[in-house]
Formats: sequence, C-alpha cells, structure tokens
Amino acid sequence: MTQVSTFPKSSRLRKRADFVVLSNSANKHTVKGFLVIWNLNSYGIARLGITATKKTGSAVDRNKIKRRIREVFRHRRLSLPAVDINIVVRRDASVMDFQSFEIELEKAFRRIGAST
Repeated sequence: MTQVSTFPKSSRLRKRADFVVLSNSANKHTVKGFLVIWNLNSYGIARLGITATKKTGSAVDRNKIKRRIREVFRHRRLSLPAVDINIVVRRDASVMDFQSFEIELEKAFRRIGAST
C-alpha cells in the first residue's frame, strides 16, 4: 500500500528530455521565489522536477530549498491533476521560511489546478 506522504520515483522528473519539453511550455506562473512551469502528462499522476542553480546559494542552501519543495509537493500531489511540474528556484527563496514556501507553492498549485 502506498502512503500519501511518500515521494516515489514515478512522481519525479528524472530525464533531461522531460525538463526540455517543460522549458518550451507556455504554462508558466511566477510566485515569490519561484517560477513554476507545467504541462499535462499522460502518466495519470503529478510529477515534480526542481531546478536550483548556483545563483540560488550554496549547496547547503540549494539542498534545503529542494527538501522543502519536495515536502510541500508530497502533501499536495494527490490533489494535483496529471501534470509535469518544474519549479525553478529564484534567489528570493534562500531567505524564505517553510511557511512562506507552503503559501507561495500553494498559490502556484491552485493556479495549475484552475488552468487544467
């Protein structure tokens, strides 16, 4: 039995080709600290990819940000439509607390749900 709070490999964008397809998508939304790009998929589940460049901060900062994004996604992935999502981290994210992450990503996820 799969738990809701898991983040299985099937829910991750792992191939470069998936990220390239998303980069050409017209579905983009900016929230504080993030650019969220999405596209419908044929897998029947929401899948997440995260892009955090060195401009975002040190490796420790980038990994902390990615853990927080994955945590928010894990708790909301079953309520999302079947889409591939790439969250591009901006510099503002390195100074945000976890509650701000939740608020901003929830705005983006609501936008995704409303537009599909």
